[in-house]
Amino acid sequence: MTIAATAGGVELVQVWDKTFLKSDKVEHTKVTFRNRFGITLAADVYKPKAGNGEWGKGNGKFATIAVSGPFGAVKEQSSGLYAQTLAERGFLTIAFDPSFTGESGGTPRYVASPDINTEDFQAAVDYLISRDDVDADKIGILGICGWGGLAINAAAVDTRVKATVASTMYDMTRVTANGYFDKEDSAAARKAKKEAMNAQRIKDFKSGTYELGGGVVDPLPADAPQFVKDYYAYYKTPRGYHARSLNSNGGWNKTSALSFINAKLLAYAGEIESAVMVVHGEKAHSRYFGETAFKMLKGGNKEIVIVPGASHCDLYDGGSKGAIPFDRIEAFYRNNLK
Repeated sequence: MTIAATAGGVELVQVWDKTFLKSDKVEHTKVTFRNRFGITLAADVYKPKAGNGEWGKGNGKFATIAVSGPFGAVKEQSSGLYAQTLAERGFLTIAFDPSFTGESGGTPRYVASPDINTEDFQAAVDYLISRDDVDADKIGILGICGWGGLAINAAAVDTRVKATVASTMYDMTRVTANGYFDKEDSAAARKAKKEAMNAQRIKDFKSGTYELGGGVVDPLPADAPQFVKDYYAYYKTPRGYHARSLNSNGGWNKTSALSFINAKLLAYAGEIESAVMVVHGEKAHSRYFGETAFKMLKGGNKEIVIVPGASHCDLYDGGSKGAIPFDRIEAFYRNNLK
């Protein structure tokens, strides 16, 4: 049995190493494609088997959805679960690792960028449209956590995207520049962050390496906020741990957040004409990001779904209550990818 294969200059693990069970209703394959920065991205394709969902009902072309996130996760975690579940419901889907993370290429490792990661979604759209089994007029994207904000950003620039879902979203530029709940929204606080990261740049340059900031805190302090405990319960336990996940292990490099301080992801959200759904948990600490984003959106094809009782991480894998509203998400895509 082949454990790994090289494709597009990156190594792809061929065994099933997801944090969720493999479905017998879909075909799973691994692919690579390049973004316009020349970085090779790795993705899992989930395609409904013949007789399931849309396959074989028309011209053999699928409505399709590209999925990524959460921020610091890999496609073997939450995004893969979303992609496989939506494929069970008739869509051709891909879950991809963003640049510099997981099985995708790019150096240095463990860096995020508001520009490059928005482009990652657009590159996924390029790949999907190139497939003979995809309807180019029925393209959707779905971003989870920090990739929710990036998905909305991609929808603002990519007119090929007809429907976007942002699930349990973060606005990474806002939280980086302002801190949680905007408690660090001052020039002085931002200056302190920039000074620390620029000092780190000097250290990294001299050492020739990139120091990591650490993933989800471990061991977990007794006085940790509830949302940190929720992250631990997902990323650091068998429920969601994965060896390639940044949050499960060493985290982002310490200077990764610099570009997010200097950017605003949702600057043109109000100009999105395609359909957008924002999904959040009622008790999610991040709920204010989604509600603010939704207020920016205009038009009659926008909707917000607040899941009763759900926390931020409940929408990663459903939690103990099956909190991901897949029926609502499926209906949204069916209504807007037709």
